[in-house]
Amino acid sequence: MEFMGDRATLLETGRFVQRHAGDVADATSSAVAADNVDGAGGGGSADSVETAGAEARHRRAAESGDTASMSVLGALLLRGGDLDGAEPYLRAATAEGDRAAANNLGVLLHQRGYADEAAGWWRIAAVAGSAAAAHALGRHFRERGDEPAAEYWLRQSAEQGHALGAYALADLLEHRSDVGAERWLRAAAEQGHREAAYRLARALERRAAEEARAGGDVGLVLGRTENAARVQAQGRAGGGDAVLAAGAVSGTSGAGGGAIGLAAGAPASAVPAPVAGGEGGELSVLDEAAQWYQQAAARGHRRAALHLGAILEKRGELKEAGRWYLTSAKDGEARAACALGFLLRDAGDEESAAVWWLRAAQDGDGNAANALGALHAARGEQQTAERWYRAAMDAGDVNGAYNLGLLCAAQDRTPQAEQWYRRAAYAGHREAANALAVLLLQAGDATGAEPWFSKAAEAGSVDAAFNLGILYVGRDDDRTALSWYERAAAAGHTEAALQVGIALLRDGDEQAAERHLRCAAGGGSAEAAFRLATVLDSRQPPPGPPALGEPMAEKSECEEWYERAAEQGHRRAQVRVGMLAATRGDMADAARWYREAAEAGSRNGAFNLGLLLAREGNEREAALWWARAARAGHGRAALRLALLAARRGELTEGQRWCARAVELGPAEVAERAARLRDALHQELTA
Repeated sequence: MEFMGDRATLLETGRFVQRHAGDVADATSSAVAADNVDGAGGGGSADSVETAGAEARHRRAAESGDTASMSVLGALLLRGGDLDGAEPYLRAATAEGDRAAANNLGVLLHQRGYADEAAGWWRIAAVAGSAAAAHALGRHFRERGDEPAAEYWLRQSAEQGHALGAYALADLLEHRSDVGAERWLRAAAEQGHREAAYRLARALERRAAEEARAGGDVGLVLGRTENAARVQAQGRAGGGDAVLAAGAVSGTSGAGGGAIGLAAGAPASAVPAPVAGGEGGELSVLDEAAQWYQQAAARGHRRAALHLGAILEKRGELKEAGRWYLTSAKDGEARAACALGFLLRDAGDEESAAVWWLRAAQDGDGNAANALGALHAARGEQQTAERWYRAAMDAGDVNGAYNLGLLCAAQDRTPQAEQWYRRAAYAGHREAANALAVLLLQAGDATGAEPWFSKAAEAGSVDAAFNLGILYVGRDDDRTALSWYERAAAAGHTEAALQVGIALLRDGDEQAAERHLRCAAGGGSAEAAFRLATVLDSRQPPPGPPALGEPMAEKSECEEWYERAAEQGHRRAQVRVGMLAATRGDMADAARWYREAAEAGSRNGAFNLGLLLAREGNEREAALWWARAARAGHGRAALRLALLAARRGELTEGQRWCARAVELGPAEVAERAARLRDALHQELTA
């Protein structure tokens, strides 16, 4: 921390002795000593004329021996940079007991490099009640490492209402992690100190994050404004996938479940943080932080404008957020330019977004360089994308190396992809570690993959935890696999929740299984929705046939889950929805679902569709669907075809389908088919 701040803030005029308090000279001096006032002669022409007039007036009075004018004239000359001209007037006024002159003489001597002599005059002025001198003296002692003395004098200044003293005291206390720092930051901020307002807002925002974590709100991500609210928008060529599939490496099947592919992770992205609202008209901690950010931003603090924009964006106030991002970006804040780019992209203005990303990237913002890389990758401009990802990496953003790995993997440049993943993984990028492990596993190096999966999972990669579960299932270590699945499921991994649900069902813990299946189904898993519906279905009494005149029954919750799975293309769910519709008497809906399942390859769907068609008198089409089902291994469909052929007198065809039904079963079907086959044989040989 440099000792001297804005030199105008240290200039003061006042008196050692009370007899001059309140006179005209003191009133003028108060204006001169006000915080953030430009130095004399530093304004426009009107200010220059006024300053010159004041200087001439005070010079005449000073030459006549007026102490107050000597003090004011010395301050004016000091502000104008005329140290030689200022010193005799300040010394003369100090000799007459002028407190402000003593303080300003200290400023002058400090500027000349005589820090100890300056401190002597500041002490004299501070003892006489000068808050500005106490502030300067406190900073002098802090610069020399004497924190007790620094705190004493800064506290003297702060308690007199001096904004700079309050801010410097807060800075000292914050350095010691003293909880009293916030009080003095607030005092300085309330007097308009913009840096104090910014730092107070930062402290409040951190507190809001801690409260959110303590409250178990895992979705609340605060403090990300330090990275321009949006970290990066990486992607692979033609990308945008939520999860990068591992390709040829397939997972294991859960008990009766579908195959699970290893997840290599997705390009990292920031998670927008919800803003906690106040209750009963009271401001939340984050709302108060936003107010202080706004105060600092309105005074030209570009980082405050950035953070304010981030909070407003989280609230959904995008227009206001964009306004503050723009203000900050125009003042040179690269992170704000990057965040503004994301805001514009989300609004559909990709071209304008690219302009701001380019500006931010050229100023060294790795996030923006990654965003440009993703933009060009999505357009198929691989070389340009690679150049920007390299720029991000050169800017110190490890995501650049990870994105280069994704880009190379999408182009089947596996050795290069492994190189970049490894570089990012060694730098601590957890998703790169997971992706590297996937590559190693695909190459048959399970031993080399496991530690990278573990490292990524321990660092918080949900995909890596899930992949470890798959790895241990492949080793028949179901217990360890389940522990990793449970860890991934607790973090919201849909497929992991499904696997935990399947395992719990297998162990007979239906209630716990239902909870995990609901999570997975809510996350979009068709298999989980089907299994959840099956659990709920098993608890319902068997439905009776619809009575004439009764209204069609409303759909149960289990049917709604069946339908959700069916709409996602789950064939078994489609058949079940068709069966439930038929039970309700809705044959049109039943036929629709049976047909969808049958066309997707479901033999049960084909068989049931054939039954409906036969009941409607369309045996010809029914036979086509039964034939499809029988060829896929459906024994009842083969028996139906045998019976149909027997009725038509096609005895040889009937015998052929009987043989197929006996082969396919189940037992009761095989028994009936055998009897029919024997009867047909007797008929043929009679």
